Amino acid sequence: MASLTVPAPVEHRDSFDCFGGRAGVLVLGAGAEEAVAATRQRLDAWHHLLSRFDPGSELSLLNSSPRRRVRVSDVTCRFAAVAVDAARRTHGLVDPTMVGEIEDAGYRAGLGDPVPLAESLRLAPSRAPAHGRESATWRRVHVDRRKRLVTRPRGLRLDSGGIAKGLFADLAGASLERFASYAVDCSGDLRLGGRDRLERPVRVDDPFGRGVIHEFHMTAGGVATSGIGKRSWIDSDGRPAHHLLDPSTGRPAFTGVVQATALAHTALDAEVRAKAALLSGPFEGLNWLAHGGVLVLDDGSHVVVEPKDVDAR
Repeated sequence: MASLTVPAPVEHRDSFDCFGGRAGVLVLGAGAEEAVAATRQRLDAWHHLLSRFDPGSELSLLNSSPRRRVRVSDVTCRFAAVAVDAARRTHGLVDPTMVGEIEDAGYRAGLGDPVPLAESLRLAPSRAPAHGRESATWRRVHVDRRKRLVTRPRGLRLDSGGIAKGLFADLAGASLERFASYAVDCSGDLRLGGRDRLERPVRVDDPFGRGVIHEFHMTAGGVATSGIGKRSWIDSDGRPAHHLLDPSTGRPAFTGVVQATALAHTALDAEVRAKAALLSGPFEGLNWLAHGGVLVLDDGSHVVVEPKDVDAR
């Protein structure tokens, strides 16, 4: 009796420098190789579009424009809209208008090797939760998605940061839903999905270098991690610094949480929740992990919140 053997679908993958770190794309199913290549091109183009380190990027041109109202591309308009929404949702904790403050702290270009986390914590000030600033500058940014117009005071600058990575992971994932399975990694912001709902392991690494501290299994959704260890340095005054600022002080935040991983239905939502959790500190931070996640505290301990309402276990 003759039989026909159907070859198993092949997963194609690629990993490349992007978003100040490593990005990756994995796609399973017919046409996966072409989809991976197209997604890489798309992510690379979006990175250059919203890089604040490239004076010719659309974000830099928006930030330097002398006009209050600037017409931008659809992607940049989307970014501005979700960045302002993130500030609103977090009561100003996740503030996209702090470019000046982060540059003053020393984050202007490549940072080189990060300062060991234990050393940063040894030199850090007393721990305290971050807060939104009273001026709430982000409230002065208005976005018209239909006309693709961004209106803000002259001189106000937007920082793409992690918000852009979450947005890009979701946009890339939306174009891959027809495949059996996919994963998009925008330098730590993940979007998973696909029609066959295949399960993938998502590992949370210990920021102190002790390996994997927890593993989730997900078929779809978003994951993001915010931490103070990878982008860190010693500033001109000899103080430890990193890229996550307390809006109320304009200084790097040392809250007692050194890393927060959040699960959510989208990578963008996970990014907002992870950053807000870290900035809120050990007690309030858990409230941001409504769909699951992990908080790592500066004494090396960690707390796992089991997944809820997402395709994970």
